[in-house]
Amino acid sequence: MKQLQRKNRVRALAVGALAVTGALTLSACGSDDTSGGGGAASAAKTGNIKCEGKGKLLASGSSAQKNAMDAWVQAYSGACKDTSINYQPTGSGAGITTFLQGQTAFAGSDSALKPEEVEKSKKVCQGGQAINLPMVGGPIAVGYNVPGVDSLVLDAPTLAKIFDSEITKWNDEAIKRLNPDAKLPDLKIQAFHRSDDSGTTDNFTKYLKGAAPDAWKHEPGKTWEGKGGQAASGSAGVSSQVKQTSGAISYFELSYATASKINTVKLNTGAKDPVEATVDNASKAIAEAKQVGKGSDLALKLNYTTKAEGAYPITLVTYEIACDKGNKAETLPATKSFLTYIAGKDGQNALKELGYAPLPAEIADKVRSAVASLA
Repeated sequence: MKQLQRKNRVRALAVGALAVTGALTLSACGSDDTSGGGGAASAAKTGNIKCEGKGKLLASGSSAQKNAMDAWVQAYSGACKDTSINYQPTGSGAGITTFLQGQTAFAGSDSALKPEEVEKSKKVCQGGQAINLPMVGGPIAVGYNVPGVDSLVLDAPTLAKIFDSEITKWNDEAIKRLNPDAKLPDLKIQAFHRSDDSGTTDNFTKYLKGAAPDAWKHEPGKTWEGKGGQAASGSAGVSSQVKQTSGAISYFELSYATASKINTVKLNTGAKDPVEATVDNASKAIAEAKQVGKGSDLALKLNYTTKAEGAYPITLVTYEIACDKGNKAETLPATKSFLTYIAGKDGQNALKELGYAPLPAEIADKVRSAVASLA
């Protein structure tokens, strides 16, 4: 595919994905899609997609990857009109639960499966077990809405105290010290967290615990444990609250901040300069990740306390969860076809324009091999 064609394709996917940000589900039913992003599907170049299987493919989970999944499904529908894909961004915890109940072909999760979840999966994956396939990388932005403050620097201890209701005003001395030139108002902080079990919450609290253990006393996890604050469902829910609430702050994927034009915090990590939440800075952090899964399980361990120049530490990797063996015969061909596409060069090349970090080449190669081996 020529370079110009690829750039046009990625740009069309970005426009289409943002146009359907509010949709809860997206079905790939062909060119008559009415979700608002049909133009992107028809504009995408789909010649490299190999269609396998027919019928409906159900999946659910991570809302972090929703914008990417929207674009992928639109592009896939342009080539594979006999397959309907319905991905519901219900949150990582709900997605894993539904998968373990045998209701979906695969799940999306912003955290790798726990050992007890792998054990449970053996009942669904006959003769095998669920594995973690990293597919989407990207920064968890800390978005804020403070009138008159267009640039804001925070560090891990200050963030921890904000989200644990120990710092309650925007003109607190701790925030002033980090932002000596900012005109910080005497305004109440409105901290929003996820109400649903969320891999984004898991990764965000891992950062707080790892980088500020003295300030964040709670254990990391998908369920929010901090004191006080307000809750909203999904990344779309918390980002919407920040957009419309004066004094608000929350955590969500960069794509949501970009789509809603929300200001994001720069992190004081101990590096020479504060680090902005960008795709390239997230890629620098992901490059330091270590594979901790065995065999075709490609679970990664991220370094949340990095001080490398330009490395943004609040970064997550979204996994697609599937059975290594024992996938349902009626959905296996379509599952492999779709996962092969999104792990391939075309699928990954669409990510950066949407605010996500493509997988490093060596990880992407391993993912493609793992997908090819699904049985």
